[in-house]
Amino acid sequence: MKYWEIIADNLSKAGWSWGCVSTINSNGQTIWIVDAHGYGKRFIVRADEILTAFLEAERAIHQFAVSLLS
Repeated sequence: MKYWEIIADNLSKAGWSWGCVSTINSNGQTIWIVDAHGYGKRFIVRADEILTAFLEAERAIHQFAVSLLS
């Protein structure tokens, strides 16, 4: 199992819905977009690599969860 798949699985287990897509930008480079939503919030992350996109989404969701505890 790839690391991004583990992150995606953990997001699902935590009650988040997610999706990802790759596309080509105007410079011909592949970009990855990850969309995660749940608990009244939505996070959309764009990155050059799929793992980076999932790591950034995971980080944003973690910061959101920590803010709920404060």
